[in-house]
Amino acid sequence: MFGPGGISIWQLLIILVIVVLLFGTKKLRGMGGDLGSAIKGFKKSVKDESAEDEGDASEALADGSQEALKEGEVEAKKENA
Repeated sequence: MFGPGGISIWQLLIILVIVVLLFGTKKLRGMGGDLGSAIKGFKKSVKDESAEDEGDASEALADGSQEALKEGEVEAKKENA
């Protein structure tokens, strides 16, 4: 079905049955839940890091603009003096 030398649907079903027999449905459900929790945690940490990076960037811009204003004031005072 998936081409020469590929895996057919029947082969996938046989593999699935063997996995269920080896691990049992309860253990597979538990592994699935653990995997889902891990993925949620990963997504949350990536989202939190990107929010922190955006916050750091906006703080840096605010600090940089304040420094630029201070430098401009110093230069204006030097020109007036």
